[in-house]
Amino acid sequence: MKIKPLADRVLVKNTKPETKTSSGIIIPEVAQEKTQTAEVIAVGPGTEKEKITVNVGDKIMYDKYAGTQIKIDGEDHLILRMSDIIAIIC
Repeated sequence: MKIKPLADRVLVKNTKPETKTSSGIIIPEVAQEKTQTAEVIAVGPGTEKEKITVNVGDKIMYDKYAGTQIKIDGEDHLILRMSDIIAIIC
């Protein structure tokens, strides 16, 4: 299934949190940091008031309770407003 966001919306796929530190220590799921990070899958055209400033493939951080959850081909995705995106991860 293909989804094309409208207006100032962005389709993202959540990224999985790290389960192991760089030194090899395994982090249990209950202790993992719950930051909201995702990869941009598709972007809408934007509006006159809200321009789209992310591109497909960007890794982003977004507000905790933002967006609408949807399933695409059995995988969880979110549709966010551009204003819900708080940072691009470089």
